[in-house]
Amino acid sequence: MKNGKKNRLAAGSGAAVCPVHTASDLVAPPPGRPSSWYTNKGALQRKAYEGELATLQIELVKLQEWVRHQKLKIVVIFEGRDAAGKGGAIKRVTDRLNPRICRIAALPTPTDRERSQWYFQRYVAQLPSGGEMVLFDRSWYNRALVERVMGFCTEEEYREFERSVPEFERMLVRSGILLIKYWFSVSDEEQERRFQARIHNSEKRWKLSPMDLESRRLYREYSHAKDEMLNFSDIPEAPWWMIPADDKRRARLNCISHLLSAVAYEDVMPDPPSLPPRTPAHHYDRPPIEEQNFVPIVY
Repeated sequence: MKNGKKNRLAAGSGAAVCPVHTASDLVAPPPGRPSSWYTNKGALQRKAYEGELATLQIELVKLQEWVRHQKLKIVVIFEGRDAAGKGGAIKRVTDRLNPRICRIAALPTPTDRERSQWYFQRYVAQLPSGGEMVLFDRSWYNRALVERVMGFCTEEEYREFERSVPEFERMLVRSGILLIKYWFSVSDEEQERRFQARIHNSEKRWKLSPMDLESRRLYREYSHAKDEMLNFSDIPEAPWWMIPADDKRRARLNCISHLLSAVAYEDVMPDPPSLPPRTPAHHYDRPPIEEQNFVPIVY
């Protein structure tokens, strides 16, 4: 992307922008952070990560209250390579939040009925009402990525998506939705390492599907599809924000920090309430313990 375009996007978004001049800027410890936070290879240490995550999650709770208070409508799209860390980032965003206000939309494979609908229809049903924030764990960009690479859509369907998605997103923004789009970028070598870790760890093996394995084989094809997608969908009203994700800890913190910078929120957290005393109770006899069913006391 040319610098001029990036500057115009940044000026209209209100979100924080990283001045990137070389690839090393993406992995070097940022200025102002203690060098003790990082390993010799630039990876973020666990203690520093956990401390910063706790601070950012407090701010996310404040953001949530502002969204509820102001009846804001926020959509956050998480896209990226398989094993790039999208799910882990989403989990850290939602850990301390109310699922009635901040919810995750992770749609399964479309049914035959959904395939006969307008392509965006099943995604529109997931959009937020006032006072809600929706995190899309993959989104309508399936058409530009997995469907395009795997041949699950026709050339005509793909070209229609290419024409439609910029205007669809402008329509969402005009309706009052704040649309934020993240692309998690992982290197070929790191994706290989994470896939191998999943293969050899029975607790993580469920994350691997036949589609994931095929995507690994088609790594270069996905690269071309991603570049083409960014070319037609990186619009001033809803720019793509790139997140280097070889270091999961840094990726999660950078994502949350940027998300907080994208919303001009205020601290409207209510004061701690006072716990009222219980009303005086009449005489009460608890039912006999031996008449109740208890789970086995195994621990």
